[in-house]
Amino acid sequence: MTEHALVVRARRALTPEGERPVSVVVDDGRITEVLSGDEVPLTAGRELRLAEDEVLLPGLVDSHVHVNEPGRTEWEGFASATRAAALGGVTTLVDMPLNSVPPTTTLDGLRAKRAAAEGKLAVDVGFWGGAVPENSGPDTTGTLSDLWDEGVFGFKSFLSPSGVDEFGHLSPEQLHTAATAIQAFGGRLIVHAEDPGVLAAAPPAAGREYSDFLASRPDAAEHAAISLVIDTARRTGVRAHILHLSSASALPLIAQARAEGVPLTVESCPHYLTLAAEEIPAGDTSYKCCPPIRGSANRDLLWRALRDGLIDCVVSDHSPSTPDLKDLDTGDFGTAWGGVSGLQVGLSAMWTEARGRGVGLAEVVRWMSAEPARVAGVRGKGSIAPGLDADLAVFAPEETVRVRAGALAHRNPLSAYDGAELRGRVRRTLLRGREVGPDSVEGRMITRT
Repeated sequence: MTEHALVVRARRALTPEGERPVSVVVDDGRITEVLSGDEVPLTAGRELRLAEDEVLLPGLVDSHVHVNEPGRTEWEGFASATRAAALGGVTTLVDMPLNSVPPTTTLDGLRAKRAAAEGKLAVDVGFWGGAVPENSGPDTTGTLSDLWDEGVFGFKSFLSPSGVDEFGHLSPEQLHTAATAIQAFGGRLIVHAEDPGVLAAAPPAAGREYSDFLASRPDAAEHAAISLVIDTARRTGVRAHILHLSSASALPLIAQARAEGVPLTVESCPHYLTLAAEEIPAGDTSYKCCPPIRGSANRDLLWRALRDGLIDCVVSDHSPSTPDLKDLDTGDFGTAWGGVSGLQVGLSAMWTEARGRGVGLAEVVRWMSAEPARVAGVRGKGSIAPGLDADLAVFAPEETVRVRAGALAHRNPLSAYDGAELRGRVRRTLLRGREVGPDSVEGRMITRT
């Protein structure tokens, strides 16, 4: 009998064929067989047998993470972010092209990212490029194709100010130019969709009341910007992706575009699906993000769209900063940095909300593994199936977890989930069949090709 490198045995495993008992055979870091039943006779150098209360999951894929290194490494870094990811069951993340300095909008910026990440990764990391005014003019789009040839997964753009000066937002004309160029080489355009004109006309954000901040980022801003993205995708044929959808008002636009065959995908985030504006305490700026967390009725509509397939996937938009930038002393939503740190707790938060809505664990895991891998174009990840990397998570769905921000592995002790009691704990994470430990640096930098 052949001896395999590893056999993982589980009474409950989430596979493409459904939840079932399996013996997962791993050789050379890849899944070679998924055999029905957890008592299949096999010999292995190592054997991992899950406990009765544990479920074997595919490693999650988080395609929306701001690592911020180099340049703003005090906000977050590759070592801390990838460690937090592993503790949350995430085995692959794709890093956003800002808020690092330099941003990933040039080949030099991409090389700086890769140099900064070298030797620090607990999980696998890929990179998005950025579409900004400097590389989205009529004579400057060659930089986009250069980045694509170097293996970035696509190009992020903003339609309103990004919050950092070195990553400018695109005008409608620049968006069209970038989209045309990206479509020509088969790339993907991903968009932070809020309309600057609508934002400028809204009441300014100031003070401790969350309702005032919410009024400063109205639904109409997302609605107008998403309409522009859809029209641009319709006219150019570019594959377009809406980042961090927060407003349900745009769902009819998205549904119509999909019915027309516009190449459009959509993501949302755990904080939009598990938190609600009515529950945010005055002055608690850990909840501030853009677009904002909206009301509970809006949240219900997002869940319906997710279950109906109108929203494709759920990713963290982990956007951390140092505590001083959150203005915790004043609690002023107008001046605080906007971003939620949720990389490590996303699965538990989503599962807690889902089980209360009668949604199964298999659906939650698909939205956070196979679907983001598909949408972002990450190959070899996101499922327990032969031929894929043996990236796995061991999850105890009934274990209760009390979140303590100071105990999370990301760099700064801030979290909108601080103090929350959640259901479900990731007990161990495997990357290519090896357990990710506190000092693991076996993650790889991955590319689209």
